[in-house]
Amino acid sequence: MISQKVNVGLVQMACDTDKEKNIERYTAKVRQLAADGAQIICLQELFASRYFCNVEDYHNFRYAEAIPDGPTTQHFMALAKELQVVIICSMFEKRAEGLYHNTTAVIDADGSYLGKYRKMHIPDDPGYYEKFYFTPGDLGYKVFHTRYARIGVLICWDQWYPEASRITALMGAEILFYPTAIGWSVEQDDATNDEQYQAWQTIQRSHAVANGVPVVSVNRTGREEDMQFWGGSFVTNAFGRLLWQAPHLDECTHIETLDLADSDKYRRHWPYLRDRRIDSYDPILKRFID
Repeated sequence: MISQKVNVGLVQMACDTDKEKNIERYTAKVRQLAADGAQIICLQELFASRYFCNVEDYHNFRYAEAIPDGPTTQHFMALAKELQVVIICSMFEKRAEGLYHNTTAVIDADGSYLGKYRKMHIPDDPGYYEKFYFTPGDLGYKVFHTRYARIGVLICWDQWYPEASRITALMGAEILFYPTAIGWSVEQDDATNDEQYQAWQTIQRSHAVANGVPVVSVNRTGREEDMQFWGGSFVTNAFGRLLWQAPHLDECTHIETLDLADSDKYRRHWPYLRDRRIDSYDPILKRFID
């Protein structure tokens, strides 16, 4: 078997109220990961600010900027070119006056902007009032052909939907990345917290199993108002085996080496793609089957 190894870097951090300070800290982390051999580096969801969607506040629209012409994308394009790394940047996109998205920009190792993915599934739950801020994505699911791998990017709430991971894998993604911002209410008991975290990790590990591709999930940590973000970023292999998991409460960076050739091995032994009955799946297009 020919080795197709790629070094994936993750940054799990707590965010400050100062956007410029956050960007400076992430820049330092990216530099360190690149120096240690990372080739693709993924930052957490909405990394440049605290998670402002815990409230409906018009003042928070100040965090949004254009992609790719805004200063944050331009900054990381220059950094990617300097360090020869791929960078996955999740940001608050201002598309037009009064039109905003939760968007991830993907920058190749030569600093070129490869495109964006706009979050398709937008939650509206206590502490996660994203429908107030974000229009659902209209670009469809995306795969980006980077220098080091073909990657698929989905964002946070997308991670609960097997349809999203399946489509992205069928489009040729060799790794699924999930920039994330999810946590526990500080009022919850430990049993509920553990149940929620285990469900979150399990559903994403199942995407690796069902599609035969590694999954990289990058969450934030730190307490913000009444939310303790649960960290716990992790990496699986192409059969859902946990390769690494971050602590819940601490900031950290990590590099994991993935061998993309493993996907063919697992897909040959567990041929789900071969045995899919695509002629029987029309009902999935219905909201509910009465």
